[in-house]
Amino acid sequence: MSEAKTTTDHAAIRKWVEARQGRPARVKTSGPGGILRIDFGKPEENLEEISWEEFFRIFDENRLAFLHQERTEGGDVSRFSKFIERDGS
Repeated sequence: MSEAKTTTDHAAIRKWVEARQGRPARVKTSGPGGILRIDFGKPEENLEEISWEEFFRIFDENRLAFLHQERTEGGDVSRFSKFIERDGS
């Protein structure tokens, strides 16, 4: 697997997601705030598309970081990403 990077920069996250035709979303049954996801391709039934403003509000309130991969080991554009806890206090 190619090296993964971590960021909390909103512009960098949005650029990465949009370059892969992704949309900010959350799990429908996750209650207030929500469990964040990136929805790619055809919208998934269990996800609800949200605005970037709402996405980053939840992202920051939960002190998340975005772990992502630019390219696969084979050199293709990667869609690998996940949300992790931020380092530090």
